[in-house]
Amino acid sequence: MLNRERKKMNRKYICPICGYNELKNPPWGEDGKNPSYDICACCGCEFGYEDVTEESKKRFREKWINNGAKWFTSKKKPKDWNLEEQLKNL
Repeated sequence: MLNRERKKMNRKYICPICGYNELKNPPWGEDGKNPSYDICACCGCEFGYEDVTEESKKRFREKWINNGAKWFTSKKKPKDWNLEEQLKNL
């Protein structure tokens, strides 16, 4: 395996809604134009639906925070998770 391919496999991506920085795939593909339709383990955003426009991102983020910023996949939530710190990734 080439070093370049290894780096790509270990690369992490950031959710445009909540700032979760452990996504394995780019939310909108390598070209930034084709949504992955993956779901963020933190906020539950399905890339390609709730994050299509800046306004839809803002609405989804506000709704998620107002509902307690609960993790979509709770078993992936780090023990020392801090919402404010994570939002700084945006």
